[in-house]
Amino acid sequence: MKVLVHIDDAEQWRDALAERLPDAEVFTSSAPAEKRREADYLAAWKPSAELLGEPERLKGIVNLGAGVDALLGNPGLPEGVPIVKLRDAGMAELIGDYVRYGILHFQRDFDRYRRQQARHEWHERAVVDKADWPVGVLGLGAIGAKVAAMVAADGFPVHGWSRSPKSLDGITCHHGEAGLDALLGKVRSLVLLLPDTPATRHVIDAAALARLPEGASLINPGRGTLIDEAALLDALGPERKDEGETEGRLRGALLDAFPTEPLPGESPLWPHPRVWVTPHMAGPTPLRAALDQVAEALRAFEAGEPLNTVDPAAGY
Repeated sequence: MKVLVHIDDAEQWRDALAERLPDAEVFTSSAPAEKRREADYLAAWKPSAELLGEPERLKGIVNLGAGVDALLGNPGLPEGVPIVKLRDAGMAELIGDYVRYGILHFQRDFDRYRRQQARHEWHERAVVDKADWPVGVLGLGAIGAKVAAMVAADGFPVHGWSRSPKSLDGITCHHGEAGLDALLGKVRSLVLLLPDTPATRHVIDAAALARLPEGASLINPGRGTLIDEAALLDALGPERKDEGETEGRLRGALLDAFPTEPLPGESPLWPHPRVWVTPHMAGPTPLRAALDQVAEALRAFEAGEPLNTVDPAAGY
């Protein structure tokens, strides 16, 4: 089989994939056009519409990441070609660490201590017990389920939400609109790990933010389109005083994903005193685990074995 690779560091991916698939011909998108046209499979991250249209006999696409919104929204995506994506591949533990940091950032008052430092103010705050800090995780796929389990293992009560019913040990699971409404009213930190689909865009809007308890925090290592930015800024706005600090209903937000990336320099999120911006680094793809998944998917494609393919209509 002939495999076309397109991603940053494509040569590294090509060489490592060729080691795992010694009977395959693996080449990158820098290969001549006639070679690209011969590809049976495309292993890619955010390919151009032109590149997607080049292979003349494409049998399958492996998306080199967990998010498929950019690929599904690409006008060059050929119809009827099955797509598989990376599912966890070691990302879940890294995202879990990011989420745990975010929860502790607010639960242990590091945000407030940082602002106290700027005022040269020495004031110890009482610690809120973990048992009194319920956490909500929206999205219970491979990554969300692992993250929820990691947070629960730390001693926090965890409420998870998914579109359809799920049952996970140690997690209070909710589903559907009523379940989302119930979850939002209970949690002090809300974690977003949903895919980007028409049904999830701006799922965190003004109404959802108003359902959160006053002083709740938001952690988004998922997709930037999940949040209505104007509603978020309004919820963070100065509405009450607390020991010389001005806080809104929403205490703060740790954000790793945005609708436009890199985040534009003029975005009001950059200077906001209760927003922490990170450059989409919560879950980098560990190369070794990802390559194992890609090689396994390509072997399954070639052998005609069943695969857990992406549903373009659902968006994941």
